[in-house]
Amino acid sequence: MKKKLVVLSGAGISAESGIKTFRDSGGLWEGHDVMEVASPEGWRRNQDLVQDFYNQRRKQAKECQPNEAHLKLASLENFFDVSIITQNVDDLHEKAGSTKVIHLHGELSKAQSSIDPKLIYNLDHWEIKKGDKCEKGSQLRPFIVWFGEAVPKMDEAIQLAMQADIFIVVGTSMQVYPAAGLLDYVPKQALTFLIDPNSPGSGLRRDIVYIQKKATEGMKDLEELLLGQNF
Repeated sequence: MKKKLVVLSGAGISAESGIKTFRDSGGLWEGHDVMEVASPEGWRRNQDLVQDFYNQRRKQAKECQPNEAHLKLASLENFFDVSIITQNVDDLHEKAGSTKVIHLHGELSKAQSSIDPKLIYNLDHWEIKKGDKCEKGSQLRPFIVWFGEAVPKMDEAIQLAMQADIFIVVGTSMQVYPAAGLLDYVPKQALTFLIDPNSPGSGLRRDIVYIQKKATEGMKDLEELLLGQNF
């Protein structure tokens, strides 16, 4: 039986494919405060702005390709039972070939009813327009978990973390909650790795193997390490 390998990925892995992050732009996205474009209040204030913002993100994401880190995670499915929990809203993990991906913060490639969050639709184009409505007659909104909204997939993510034989954190500084709290559910006997180019700080658990590199370089090192182990 294959060992259970669970991955928590964040913005850093997508950044190397050209996807912009909050941190890279000082907390601004395209000159907008994040609360203007990533909160229910922002949506109520200016739907046109929010729709245009995510339409542009969606258009950009369609043009981006997975990088070596995404591809190496996908290839690990040949050796492990891999599940990916991502904070990213792009589909680069899926493009790379990963087959079990949970999106904690939603997906750019889908739309959601603005009155019934259970109504979710796949998009075959990059633009949601004013007047595009769900079957109940409400305007479609981006399928994104905004600040102040619940994270519906969190319970599923916790269950996966609890099953991990190997837990990998890549592309995230572990500052965004509730995702950062997933480490608390990883079994103590699990091998745990953190790939991040920044200094880990003093709060890093001692049993975590820290690889201070970008996602693509760090995943190359980690792949060699994992495949060299006698699991």
